[in-house]
Amino acid sequence: MRYNVAQLLKGPTGACRKYDLFEEIRNLDQELKPVGPLAGPIVLMRTSQGILATGTLSTVIEGNCKRCLEPARAEVEFELEEEFHPTNPIADAPIDKIPDEQQDSALLIDEHQILDLREVVRQALWLAAPMEMLCRPDCAGLCPTCGGNRNLGECQCEDSPVDPRWSALGQLLKDDKEPNEGSI
Repeated sequence: MRYNVAQLLKGPTGACRKYDLFEEIRNLDQELKPVGPLAGPIVLMRTSQGILATGTLSTVIEGNCKRCLEPARAEVEFELEEEFHPTNPIADAPIDKIPDEQQDSALLIDEHQILDLREVVRQALWLAAPMEMLCRPDCAGLCPTCGGNRNLGECQCEDSPVDPRWSALGQLLKDDKEPNEGSI
């Protein structure tokens, strides 16, 4: 995900380079667990202030199911659109100055004119990843009493005892189900 953009920076505003990204990202972040490579088209376009990187990228990440804690996978797709700015402009290439408060270290092109997408992609993956994954839409989860996985079958544990503070409500339910004398 590193691109030499020296020639693109020397070119006119609006000049483009297109790439098909297909890269393994297992070491991008210790907590992110991508299962497959990151893939998708990337377009690098010369702007008056640097290089605009755009693209639609996708991968598959792995996590734990929120209901049963078994491994779960989710396809993640996100739109990339970030403008990168050179730290050392090329002498022949006019670059408009950007205010210091708008500079982000993740969006800088290094002194060798290498544009690195890794940090931008890492951040975008965290934003696009689902907060809670399911192993399947109808996951039954874990039994609250014994902790058994209900996807593997119903557990044989006894019903949990009723808290005595709720017994009055239980009596109301019983009274509601019994037919009243004198009613038809």
